Amino acid sequence: MFDFEYQLKMLPDKPGVYIMKNSLGEVIYVGKAKILKNRVRQYFQNSSNHTSKVKAMVKNIAEFEYIVTDSEREALILECNLIKKYRPRYNILLKDDKHYPFIKITTNEEFPRAFVVRNYVKDGNKYFGPYPDASVVYETLDIVKKIFPLRTCKRNITEAGEKTRPCLNYHIGLCKAPCAGYINREEYSEIVQDVIDLLSGKDTDFVRRLKQQMNEASENLEFERAAALRDKINVLIKVQERQKIIIGNFEDEDYIDIYGDGKDTCAQVFFLRQGKIVGREHYILENTGDEEESSIIAQVIKQFYGGTPFIPAHIFVPSVEDGELLEEWLSTKKGSKVSVKVPVRGEKRQLLEMVKKNATAMLEQFKIKLIRDKQINSEAIAGLGEILDLEEAPFRIESYDISNIQGFDSVGSMIVFEGGKPKNSDYRRFKIKTVLGANDYDSMREILERRFEHGLEEVKKIQERNLEFSKGKFCIFPDLILMDGGKGQVNVALEVLNKFGIDIPVCGMVKDDNHNTRGLIFNNIELPIESNSGVMQLITRIQDEVHRFAITYHRTLRDKRVLHSVLDEIPNVGEKRRKALLSSFGSIDKIKNATLEELAKAPSMDKKSAESVFNFFHQHLKDKNS
Repeated sequence: MFDFEYQLKMLPDKPGVYIMKNSLGEVIYVGKAKILKNRVRQYFQNSSNHTSKVKAMVKNIAEFEYIVTDSEREALILECNLIKKYRPRYNILLKDDKHYPFIKITTNEEFPRAFVVRNYVKDGNKYFGPYPDASVVYETLDIVKKIFPLRTCKRNITEAGEKTRPCLNYHIGLCKAPCAGYINREEYSEIVQDVIDLLSGKDTDFVRRLKQQMNEASENLEFERAAALRDKINVLIKVQERQKIIIGNFEDEDYIDIYGDGKDTCAQVFFLRQGKIVGREHYILENTGDEEESSIIAQVIKQFYGGTPFIPAHIFVPSVEDGELLEEWLSTKKGSKVSVKVPVRGEKRQLLEMVKKNATAMLEQFKIKLIRDKQINSEAIAGLGEILDLEEAPFRIESYDISNIQGFDSVGSMIVFEGGKPKNSDYRRFKIKTVLGANDYDSMREILERRFEHGLEEVKKIQERNLEFSKGKFCIFPDLILMDGGKGQVNVALEVLNKFGIDIPVCGMVKDDNHNTRGLIFNNIELPIESNSGVMQLITRIQDEVHRFAITYHRTLRDKRVLHSVLDEIPNVGEKRRKALLSSFGSIDKIKNATLEELAKAPSMDKKSAESVFNFFHQHLKDKNS
């Protein structure tokens, strides 16, 4: 269950984007916030001031998450990207980037122009933006044109082309008239570069010059002129604010950074596709200790891209160990060149810093959640011990379940919880060997006998050889056994324990008419448990996990049994083709009745294998009929 009270306390006092989800995990709303803590909390406070749409949305919120950004502007652009990706039910859906203009400089022309466009096109020109405030962009471009005399006409002007008479802009000082040959290409290019430097935030000489003019105007009591210059400076400063949420290229890039506290580390991966942040992943790396950042980054790259189907052309990291080797490996895996780069400055470095901020926030959240979960689990275990009147709280709990379909492929599962958390390394699976049919009691008896017989044998060997108990698979016995059933299952467990002379308390999880657990059976007494208590939540987690583990193993065996069929007898049909045939046709009967053409079109099949299948079944039919 999502703990809203706790998660609301965890919200940072920073700008960012919040993502609301329903009980199915679907994104139903994406919003931006100047201060995440204040904005998200408003949804869960007094609803009298909420609109009907917000009230309806809040009723459907099952959980939320957030992404920290450097500014509210970045949050705005990221919000737009995520809305396009998820198309949430309660958002106003935007179709394209027309809400956010770009400044385009036509650097592919001999005498470039600067103007506002709504779409980014990969045409070799320079684009800056997009900018969420369109009025600022137009005002800035107007100021740029007044400071830097770029041409505004749409003529195709070349240095060697025919010269014409200059227009009005030349006479009022807004253009150097390259059309008339009054400025050469090299001089004009210097002006263009100044504009690019301004929009890139690289050069602020003219801003200082404007400030000087503003101060002079103020000293001369020209307050209106000073105010106008002040407004121009403020607009220029706004434009110089970097927009790292959208990068000026169309290549696929990943940004990876980490944050560690000396013990654990959070790795954060941001995905940029077509220049936009479209998603992120985070991983908690426990016990990283004092390991070097570059080494941790290398491990993250190897583990993450070793299991992902897509590798981008560029991966940006703060540092990395064995970078060239990783590049070679990634390039081979992708089938084309992959670079792993360490940006030193610029927008890519700034974006990495934002990734690190999110890694920092995520690790802090993880640590606090870990402490809180530990406290909740400790209270649940202590409560369980009190309900059962045990001398000590049961730290290690084992639970067992049987799974089969009409008596076939019967399997048993054993899961382990320690400190209220699953300990996956101690999970065990058992294929029922001595019981035929759907006999859950005898099947449970078999797996319990095998479990504790193995355990006693290991204890004996460990004591004889002076080994560590942690090396064994069954030697650590539980403090409590939870059986997924009532008195019958409990009695089976007690019989097995008595047989081996082992004293472990055994409980049964009793269900109501709706198959929901309502309490425990212990010492032949049913103990009711409050449905919303921490104890019941712990029991439910254990019960769900033992079911999941048993069913997963059962399905694996069932799939193997299905494959081991009459298809095994067909020449030129291996395991891959058997799976493909069953997946494509759904059953052996449909494969048997398929035409030769239908068989040849199935995945992984060729003409020879199709003929083998076709001839095999038709020969069997002929033999049967004769």
